[in-house]
Amino acid sequence: MGAQESNGQERGTARRTLLSAAVLGAGGAALGLPGTASADGRHGGGGYRSLPRPTVIGHRGASGYRPEHTFGSYQLALDLGADVVEAGDLVPTRDGHLVCRHEPEIGGTTDVAAHPEFAGRRTTKTLDGVPTTGWFTEDFTLAELKTLRAVERVPANRPHNTLYDGRWEIPTFEEVLRWQDEQTRRRGKQVWIYPETKHPTYFRALGLGLEERVAKLLRKYGKDRKDSPVILQSFEPSSIQRLDELVGNPLVVLLSAANTRPWDFVAAGDPRTVADLVTPAGLEWIASYAQGIGPTLDLVVPKDAAGNLTSPTTLVADAHRAGLILHPYTMRNENPFLPANFRKGTAVDAYGDPFGAFRAYFETGIDGVFTDNADTAVLARADFLGR
Repeated sequence: MGAQESNGQERGTARRTLLSAAVLGAGGAALGLPGTASADGRHGGGGYRSLPRPTVIGHRGASGYRPEHTFGSYQLALDLGADVVEAGDLVPTRDGHLVCRHEPEIGGTTDVAAHPEFAGRRTTKTLDGVPTTGWFTEDFTLAELKTLRAVERVPANRPHNTLYDGRWEIPTFEEVLRWQDEQTRRRGKQVWIYPETKHPTYFRALGLGLEERVAKLLRKYGKDRKDSPVILQSFEPSSIQRLDELVGNPLVVLLSAANTRPWDFVAAGDPRTVADLVTPAGLEWIASYAQGIGPTLDLVVPKDAAGNLTSPTTLVADAHRAGLILHPYTMRNENPFLPANFRKGTAVDAYGDPFGAFRAYFETGIDGVFTDNADTAVLARADFLGR
């Protein structure tokens, strides 16, 4: 059965939209209706539950070793043992193509500043309420973006990655889907990817809706089903709800700090914060249209004022009770990114003790983790499992 046919026949009960939740407010009516039928129906039983656990997810590829969101980074993540590659953060071009960049502003991840022909494109825009100055993908055609090359985003922490500045171009999502198939054939096992819709409310206001473009490409390559090796994620619940209507893929809601609000909530006047979403009632609401959450690691194990890990929260148990998997983010090897009690020395580009930190997080029962260093995560998992 085609995806469009199955949308009508398999969806079952009507989905509760972000708008209806906003109208109902932040109380029990908006959050308390259990609804795991979607997770157990259209999207249930997908192959994502057979992935190794804890699942090692290559964050923007192997971005600890190569400039992020490049085929060099994606390829290395697989070579280092990642079970899934986050390829990529999806943003649109002016002519409607989806490309893989951490943000639509590309001044920090490409060599655009070195292109005098694009000097006039530098501008300031308000991105999810924050004035941001630079160059934006939506102001370039795909052909223009293909003249740029990727550079290391955090050179102070990863000076060794600057060796590869200028080596790779910006990949499109369609190229990633083809690369996934080629790598699956070459390696003799299914390669998984984990794309994210970036700033979907912002782009929808520009007439560049992301979800429809994602769904169209997934359908074109036959990867829009519940057992397809593509997990979709977003920080905006309404984007995941929209995808729930368009495709059968497993879906994950990303969650930032507890006191923050998803930007689509801000835009819709919904007063809920992430703290509301990680309550048992909030997790049941997420489970009505998604199969998992991707919380910041601090929501799993908070830090004290000194930056040391404290006791785990109940989030893992609460999410599992709601039928959700947990893939928190992001583990990195360098000192500044580790909890204070796992740092070694003070150098910002030096490694601390990520193995100890991985163990602390694995012990909470998380189902996987995003990491810039897949090889470290694979070894840490083997240690944890006693292999």
